[in-house]
This record gives sequence, structure tokens and C-alpha cells, in this order.
Amino acid sequence: MLNVLVIGSGGREHALCYKLSKSSQVGTVFCAPGNAGIATHATCLQITISEHDALVAAVRERGIGLVVIGPDDALAAGLADHFHAEGIRVFGPTQRAAQLESSKVFAKDFMKRHGIPTARSGSFHNSIEAQAFAQSLPLPVVIKADGLAFGKGVIIAQSRDEAAKTIYRIMERGQFGEAGRRVVIEEFLTGQECSLHALVDGAHYVLLPGAQDHKQIFDGDQGPNTGGMGTISPTPLLDQAMLERVRVEVMDRFLAGLKADGLEFKGLLFPGLMITQDGPQVLEFNCRFGDPETQVLMTRLESDLVELLDATINGTLDRVTPRWSTDTAVCVVMASGGYPGDYEKGTPIMGLNDAGQIDGATVFHAGTSRNDAGTWRTNGGRVLGVTASGATIEAARAAAYDAVRRVSFEGAQFRTDIAAKALSGL
Repeated sequence: MLNVLVIGSGGREHALCYKLSKSSQVGTVFCAPGNAGIATHATCLQITISEHDALVAAVRERGIGLVVIGPDDALAAGLADHFHAEGIRVFGPTQRAAQLESSKVFAKDFMKRHGIPTARSGSFHNSIEAQAFAQSLPLPVVIKADGLAFGKGVIIAQSRDEAAKTIYRIMERGQFGEAGRRVVIEEFLTGQECSLHALVDGAHYVLLPGAQDHKQIFDGDQGPNTGGMGTISPTPLLDQAMLERVRVEVMDRFLAGLKADGLEFKGLLFPGLMITQDGPQVLEFNCRFGDPETQVLMTRLESDLVELLDATINGTLDRVTPRWSTDTAVCVVMASGGYPGDYEKGTPIMGLNDAGQIDGATVFHAGTSRNDAGTWRTNGGRVLGVTASGATIEAARAAAYDAVRRVSFEGAQFRTDIAAKALSGL
């Protein structure tokens, strides 16, 4: 039996541990550092993602045969490279390949070089030049910190003044630290945003079902961006005709670009897409499973996840065809009051057992802790990913919100319109 280690501590990692624990090939699932909810499906190791040598030692001591890296910052720090150097099987791209996510400038240059459709943009390390370019674009203007900023590094400026102040805060005042040393300024694309995941083994890819994330904190896509407040899979935005365009215009060109640049990529590519009147446009590349997209994808996946991860590592994706439930899955994120700004931790959570009793519902933990008395408490900005599946969009959405209503903690906030667009076919 295969022992597996998942790296990370959020809802994405809980969903991965949940699915891996169901594999007939898996003995023990470990997670480092994990969280209290993940501990219901995995043995949590109190090792942070930055402790590379300690993680290698844990793999050796526990006979772990496969490591799955969840977070983007771990990939950007070269954790996959560290495992490779130690001869340990790992799912996740190298540090060089992960620049497709960790540097928006690197990603934009890659897309432009290989004809992958994306918004018109400029990259700058000088704030005066950035200001001038931003003023030349029609409103609104999209301003992105080059590096990783925990889902908060993209600002949509609605006015010239807001654009100028945003660039000043990022580049002169260091709002995002080193991540904002360079910025990408780009035109605003009009359309519907959706998420697509693809397993990539360097020479082949397998598309996973589409999903539609809801990034902004408030109903109606209002307020600041977050790491994601909920999602639905599948999404009507990615019908067969649009998927074919994505294959030809994005994924085929991506593979060709890897070959042309001599860039090895083995892992999960997650292009954030905007479906416009002119077709799909890539907003950004992510090099790991999305959160909360993973929650709905793992709920729908009927194949053994280990087989898919192995095929990716081995370069044999052309020999596998994943099986997916025809059901719809909906995930509603419950977040702490104040998120994505400052928030308190340690607030008691009630009703988790009741929520889990809803038919088709699973509660994934993104930021929770549990004391010796068994009391669940909040321990993050995004606290829970309440996920449910159903034969229709209406059924999945109703079950998810039924489960949400059974959970309570002081200051809890969640969107009430997750999957509403999908109901109207958008």
C-alpha cells in the first residue's frame, strides 16, 4: 500500500486528503501541516511548508511513496525541486516551471510569445512608466502585483485616480512587499470568468471539468477580491464548442510553448479564463489545484486520484481517461468577519455535525482548530467550504445552502448567490 503526503493546510488540501483516503491503493494519508478538519481524513504532521529538510525526513521515516504539493508558495520556493533532488516522487512542477504562477510578468511574456489569447498589457518595474501606461488604457484598468499575494494582488481600478493610487501603494509603499516590485497593467476584459484544470505530463494533457469561481467577497460580484468564495462544477460557460477552442487556442499552444522554451512542466495547470465575445482569454496561470475548485472536482471525481497523479508523473496521461459524476457540485465558502481584511481567530463553530447530515453534503475545512474539549474554532479567513452535489444545479445549490444554514459562528459571512449565474445559463 502507498503512503501519501499532502503538503498544505487549507480546504484544497482537505479535499485532496478526502479523495486520497478513498483510494484502494493508499495505506495512510499524511498532511503537513494540515488542520483540525483534515485530521479526520489524514494524520497531520506539525511541519510547516518551509521546513524542506524536515519534510524530507518525515517522508523517509514514514515510508511515504508520493508527495502532493498543494500551495503555490511552496512550489515557488522550490519544494518540488527539493524532493526531486532526494529521489522522492512528487506531484507538482519545478520552481522554474512554477514561475508561470509566481511571476505574472513571466506568464504574460510566455503567453505573448506563444500566441495564447490574453489581455493587452505592459509589465513595469518603474512606477512612473506604469502610471503612464495605466493612463493610456480605457477604464477600468487591471493592476496586478507580479508575485504571489495570497489572492489579493489583483486590483480593478474604476477611475484614473484609483489607478494612480493603487500603483503608488504597490510600487512605492510596498503594499505587497517583494511581490509588488514589478507590476502588470492590463486592459479590463468583459465576459464571464471560469476555471479550468488540466493535468500536464510535459507531452500530454487531460482536461478536468470546468468550474466557475466567485472571487469577490459580496453578492453580485461586489467588493474586494478574495481567494474564492464559492464555485460550481460543471459550468455552462464551457460547453463542447468552447472547450474545443480552449484546447486549440490555450492548451495546445501551451504544450508547444513548453517544448519551444525547453520548459519541463509536470503537474496541474489551472488557467483562469475569461469567456469573452471573442472567445477564451487567459487571465492568469496557476500551477496547482485551485481552491475552492478542488472541493467540487474531488466531489465529482469517480476515478482513483492516485492513478491520475501517477500518470502525470510518469508521462502517460495519454493512456488514462478520468471518470466523472454527471452530478453538479456546489461549494459555498464560509469566511470570518472582516475577511479579506483583518479578522479574528478562535471563534467557536457550531452545527458542523448537523451540516454533515445533509444528503450529498461534505464540509471541507479551510481554517479551523479544535481544542481538547472537542470545540471547533475558526482559525483563518476562509473557514469552511460547504460542498454538496445533486442531479441538477438547483438540487446541489439547495443542499449546499441547507448545510450552510446549519453552521454558525460569530461574524460568519458567505455569499448567497453562488451558482446563481449557472441557473440562468451564464
